[in-house]
Amino acid sequence: MRKITLGLAVTLDGYIEGPNGEYDWCFTDQDYGITEFVESIDAIFYGRKSFEMAGGNLYPDKKAYIFSNSLKTVQEGAELVSGDIIEAVKKIKQQPGKNIWLFGGASLTTAFINADLVDELWLSIHPLLLGSGKLLFQQIRERKYFNLVKTKHYETGLVSLWYTRQEQELKK
Repeated sequence: MRKITLGLAVTLDGYIEGPNGEYDWCFTDQDYGITEFVESIDAIFYGRKSFEMAGGNLYPDKKAYIFSNSLKTVQEGAELVSGDIIEAVKKIKQQPGKNIWLFGGASLTTAFINADLVDELWLSIHPLLLGSGKLLFQQIRERKYFNLVKTKHYETGLVSLWYTRQEQELKK
């Protein structure tokens, strides 16, 4: 079965965008592992706002799924997912293919986390504090446990953390 990886940049204080929706704080001076990661996927899940913010599919050779209940159509080559997104995602995960990148946004991430659909987290922790903006994790209904499987630090101070979802709660 295909895995869904939530992969994104986050600040030390847990923000994924600034108070005005800005993400100009994200480091772009080097690859930071994105090329290797993109080779491991063949599809990207976008929330409507994230898709529009990105200006379309960032990787045209990857299948784009846009999650929205307000859109009626999407650009050619992309697929609109609306209604019962949980069942739709479960079906997509069963299809043959590589892994899937959950690109965002925050409400889509929350829905996926709450439905136990996120198999891996790849967090690129940027060494700065924004102080306000949009937090990565909001309205998570219950504890979710993950195992740290890989770390990588860069001279810029950015740290990549890879986690896999733990199937059962930690026993005390």
